[in-house]
Amino acid sequence: MSNTTAAATAVLTAPAPVTASGPVTASAPVTALAPVTASAPVTAPAPAPAPATAPAPAETGARTDEAVALITGARGRIDDLDTRIIALVTERMAVSAEIQRARIASGGRRVSLSREMEVLHHFSEELGRPGTTLAMTLLELCRGRV
Repeated sequence: MSNTTAAATAVLTAPAPVTASGPVTASAPVTALAPVTASAPVTAPAPAPAPATAPAPAETGARTDEAVALITGARGRIDDLDTRIIALVTERMAVSAEIQRARIASGGRRVSLSREMEVLHHFSEELGRPGTTLAMTLLELCRGRV
């Protein structure tokens, strides 16, 4: 075997890759004739989950532990209500689409302006001027989904 061939087939040790936790040793020698490829990307270990603690007073704007607890609980209820409201709006959109399809299939118009005025009036009566804005948003979400 010539010196060139011997050098080309000599067993080389691959440099150890570095991870977030330190160097990793090669498990097997790598020959100069075989391509070296990474088997998986190097990633840092996942951070440990944060312990469940009450929000700091600065996060709630409260100045006492009692107020922090009350605000945190109330915010949880609001989050639950928001989830339910979104589900109801989504359901309203689906029902509106059914109505629009039926109206169009029967030769009518997609939107009934008199019905929209009823909705606007109802929300305005119950919630005042912001109710009208809310109704307009709902009507906008529910139009044209057919």
